[in-house]
Amino acid sequence: MSDVYDGKPLKIWAPARYHIEVEGQVSKSWSKQFGKLRISTRKRMDNSTVTILVGRVRDQAELSGLLNSLYEIHLPILSVELLADEANNK
Repeated sequence: MSDVYDGKPLKIWAPARYHIEVEGQVSKSWSKQFGKLRISTRKRMDNSTVTILVGRVRDQAELSGLLNSLYEIHLPILSVELLADEANNK
């Protein structure tokens, strides 16, 4: 399976997979908010933490809500990457 986006047109109402990175760490109290996404962290050379959220969202409205939730907990968004859809890679 390749995680590289295949370039097919994306509709705002269609589900899609994303890889999102934010500065800092998602508190355990917020992890339920992002329950459908796989959450992991990595340490940088300077010992700061980056949280990585990967998974499928229902549509662009859900993605917008997810990004707004990250904003509400003051985690700067470093990147949002559209991934290839798992269903199309089987």
